[in-house]
Amino acid sequence: MIVLKATQDQLLSVLQSVAGIVERRHTLPILANVLVRKTGSSLQFTTSDLEIQIRTSAELGGDAADFSTTIGARKLIDILRTMPADQTVSLEASQSKIILKGGKSKFTLQTLPAEDFPLVQESASFGPVFSVPQKTLKSLLSQVSFAMAVHDIRYYLNGILFVAEGKQLSLVATDGHRLAFASATLDVEVPKQEVILPRKTVIELQRLLSDAEGAIDMQFASNQARFSFEGMQFVTKLVEGKFPDYNRVIPKNHKNRIVLGRATLLSTLQRTAILTSDKFKGVRLNIEPGTLRMAANNAEQEEAVDEIDIDYEGDSIEIGFNVTYLIDALSNMGQEMVTLEFSDGNSSALMTIPDNATFKYVVMPMRI
Repeated sequence: MIVLKATQDQLLSVLQSVAGIVERRHTLPILANVLVRKTGSSLQFTTSDLEIQIRTSAELGGDAADFSTTIGARKLIDILRTMPADQTVSLEASQSKIILKGGKSKFTLQTLPAEDFPLVQESASFGPVFSVPQKTLKSLLSQVSFAMAVHDIRYYLNGILFVAEGKQLSLVATDGHRLAFASATLDVEVPKQEVILPRKTVIELQRLLSDAEGAIDMQFASNQARFSFEGMQFVTKLVEGKFPDYNRVIPKNHKNRIVLGRATLLSTLQRTAILTSDKFKGVRLNIEPGTLRMAANNAEQEEAVDEIDIDYEGDSIEIGFNVTYLIDALSNMGQEMVTLEFSDGNSSALMTIPDNATFKYVVMPMRI
């Protein structure tokens, strides 16, 4: 039977939307496959890594019948990528194989039985559904995701804390050296819910979310989260553990404050960072009335010094930072102006947006 018949770009975009979580090498070979299930004329594509499951539906022609199988996801995508976008391709089922045809090309691919595919057991007790625009969630994720830990032994830091309460959705990420907080207002009131989304889930959501006007529906259970958008359903395990109390980490009432252009500060830091060493990314900031001076040096005894004129009447402060931490935050903000707040040379600094409480970034100083 003909499972589907569609153009290369139609099939490729459907497969790419679900294949991000598929590992090329897996202890369970079937997890390298995509589950294809046809009911009448509707096709459903599902992938899983046992912790995350992504499912999408599409109408892609072919014979109207009930049929299911699993095919190697990466192989299918790699073949399709080599074909022209407007080429008509078909998948035909033949015994335990799938035949992919396009133009004069023909590929016979091995399959594994659909009943062996390990679907994620979905929680029976999801909380209420609430929605945010896709572009709002995408923006929140980009404002905090760079601060997630990578392979930290404190596993609860390898992800993002989602806090929904009242009409506010807040996202928090920290790796112990810096902390990023971003929030947005919801259209509806929701009961308080706190969950930690794993790093892989965050990266996959960022890949899938668009800047379109559409909304994304969210539901949280004690050990799972479910997201639905644009015909896709995304179910993920949550990270268990207690996230640090971020409100205690965000400093209050720093007395020294500078407001300056984000692009100017970013380009100056990027210039100065060129002469930091790969192992030691330290940059020294000297803040004095009227001037912000930055300096960096390396093992070859090279030195970079740069200055920005600022409107500042506070204390003179000398403080060191990992320059990457400052560049990460500034690169993921879209605003023209940024506020820097300091207490002294040994305390954490706070980066915010002027007259806007929706973004806060805390960075610990380093000895230079």
